[in-house]
Amino acid sequence: MIGKGVDYEKAKALAASEDPAVRLQLAKRSDTQPEILYYLAVDAAEEVRRAIAENEATPAQAYLLLANDASEEVRRRLAEKVARLLPAMPEDEASKAREVAIQTLELLAQDELTRIRAALSEALKSATNVPHHLVKQLAQDVELIVSAPVLQFSPLLSDDDLREIVAGSAQSGALTAIARRVGLSTGVSDAIAATRDISAVASLLANDSAQIREETLDLILDAAPSVESWHEPLVHRPNLPGKAAKRIAGFVAASLLKLLSERKDLPADALAEVRQVMEKRLDVKLEEAKIEEGEAESDGQTPMAEAEVKVKKLIKAKKLDNDAVQDAIERNDRNFVLQSLVQNGRIPMSVIQKALEARNGRLITALVWRARFSMRTAVMIQRDIARVPPRMMLNARNGTDYPMSNPELEEQLKILGL
Repeated sequence: MIGKGVDYEKAKALAASEDPAVRLQLAKRSDTQPEILYYLAVDAAEEVRRAIAENEATPAQAYLLLANDASEEVRRRLAEKVARLLPAMPEDEASKAREVAIQTLELLAQDELTRIRAALSEALKSATNVPHHLVKQLAQDVELIVSAPVLQFSPLLSDDDLREIVAGSAQSGALTAIARRVGLSTGVSDAIAATRDISAVASLLANDSAQIREETLDLILDAAPSVESWHEPLVHRPNLPGKAAKRIAGFVAASLLKLLSERKDLPADALAEVRQVMEKRLDVKLEEAKIEEGEAESDGQTPMAEAEVKVKKLIKAKKLDNDAVQDAIERNDRNFVLQSLVQNGRIPMSVIQKALEARNGRLITALVWRARFSMRTAVMIQRDIARVPPRMMLNARNGTDYPMSNPELEEQLKILGL
């Protein structure tokens, strides 16, 4: 055991011990001399370096050594600690510790492993006393798991930053994260609405604190009839203008129409118009409902359930191959393609939808690889199903091969929790 207040000479001897357990105990102490902790930052034992990365007494000079450590866990723990300590460090020019801490986080923000950058983003998402450029760098990261926390929560991102990111972002998930920000301004709401991204606009409409101009809402309503995921948040949207309420009444399902007609905050004239629309539509809707009910009785399955049955039959007959999936892509049978990935790769549908929504070529390619389909199939799914922009697509190597190694593909799957 190491006694309380170990002196310098004894600490030096313990740091040189051949027993890693002794060095580990020394590395965890808050009263170990800074130079001893610095020495242990390059210890041969990873568990010792992990303890040094976590120890708040570790001198800043050791941060740069640890930021380049071969161990992912050492770098992750360092990222979390330095991100936690940085906001409280003095900003005066004499503060060398703060300067080194910033350099350390800049290095970690460029780490080759997504999980390290993601841990840093999560740690900094609410920070106020950290460099703006560092947060913006994380916000522009190509991996959604990195960019999303700061995009949604960081108070350091200005409206100009957010509009710039919206204008340059190809990822639906990044736009959606911005759309969920508390107190979103009209300017940023305008930019998101202009993208017509289905998920992002749905999140914008569901964000009660987002400010949306009436003119912007009108533009959304122009496209809304064919986008079912927007209907419910439109019906529940606070401060809904009467004109917008009447337009919404013209296309939402009967159940949502009833909710709209029961709103207490609509002007009396607007409410009367909504109810008139409701009365005119109900007879039509009842007839449509009968037809739909009859069709449902005839087959008893949704399109997705039908696709699941088809795919399972092909798998049982050992006939689910690249040709079958590529034919489905060409005829735009999205349900068949998704079920092929779900069943052949044993992948939850929610994970596949998350990757498609992000329009991330690397994630989608990894899912196709897991489902044991070819890189050509992966390219077609990126292009025709996920609508990945050309600059974000992952293309085949040598015309047919996967461009990532198996470990790299496994890394992408880990990002998705697989």
